[in-house]
Amino acid sequence: MARLVGFIGNRPDLGARAIELEDRALVVRRREGVIPGWGVGFYQGGEILLKRRPIDDRPEISLVDMTRDVRADILVAHVRAATVGSLRTENTHPFRYRQWLFAHTGTVEGFARLRSQLSDSLPQFLQRDVRGETDSEILFHLFLSFLHDSNQLDRPNVDAASARAALRSSIALVDRLCAEEGAGPSAMNIVVTNPEYLLVAHGGTPMAYRIYQGSDDMERLLSDGGLGRMRMPDYAASRLTLVASDFDDDQAPAGWTHVGERAIVTFTRADEPAIEPI
Repeated sequence: MARLVGFIGNRPDLGARAIELEDRALVVRRREGVIPGWGVGFYQGGEILLKRRPIDDRPEISLVDMTRDVRADILVAHVRAATVGSLRTENTHPFRYRQWLFAHTGTVEGFARLRSQLSDSLPQFLQRDVRGETDSEILFHLFLSFLHDSNQLDRPNVDAASARAALRSSIALVDRLCAEEGAGPSAMNIVVTNPEYLLVAHGGTPMAYRIYQGSDDMERLLSDGGLGRMRMPDYAASRLTLVASDFDDDQAPAGWTHVGERAIVTFTRADEPAIEPI
């Protein structure tokens, strides 16, 4: 019952509307005996804002409710069904470090045995930044440590290739340590963003994306008649992308494109997705 959602687009005013159109496919229904939590992180006016609720006992959690009144061109949303770590804010995704946001579903196999080894591999200043108990936060800081190793962490603008390399190295390290413990590759889905692009890594439950562009899609998004008030160049250049994983019954909504197994995808505001193997 976890859910992972990312959004990037060049129309901050339409992001919430795109989520609303897909609400029934993205809504999370509570399961017996599981108390979920959720969080949303987004970029607005040059700032990163976080909304996190570690416990939510409603029978359904709607992405529309989570993102209500949010106006942003990049957003990460996450519903947590806790497997590692207690129900508190410090363990609630997304996690933030400087300009980066990170969220993840799935569990690092053997994390209880690997936690110390993974933590000890981090530079001390990143070890001190870990606030919670989750494998997700450690995985995020592994990503940051690989950026640090390549002298990218302190740069305000990190190119997507460097970020992909850091993410790929983080997953490879976790997989190698899991293999040493007799476990297979961890089945994880990851979203990591900065103000310029959104990266996803697909290694777990099905992941898919939906791109909104062109007059037909804009008519759906502006079904209240707003399209008639837009100039042709405005909606012709509009582009929004939703990406999500952990769908109910592993079924992505109709019209979405599935992400291939063990793939890293880079999404931007204007370009077609760039897909590479993990």
